[in-house]
Amino acid sequence: MGKQLQTLAEVLASLPEEERIILTMHLLKSMSPAQIAATLGVPERSAEAIIKQGKSRLSAILGI
Repeated sequence: MGKQLQTLAEVLASLPEEERIILTMHLLKSMSPAQIAATLGVPERSAEAIIKQGKSRLSAILGI
């Protein structure tokens, strides 16, 4: 049998905590990297890098 279909929530739950938090803020709350960085007290470039990495991981897991 093939891979089981996973929901976005299940995939997000499987990610490392920092990545899950930042992607949730970006994808579900429509926050910009600058807003996320200010809220979490992290460099904006770090937020951008984690968003990029997380989107790649989501695409790979979801097959899109």
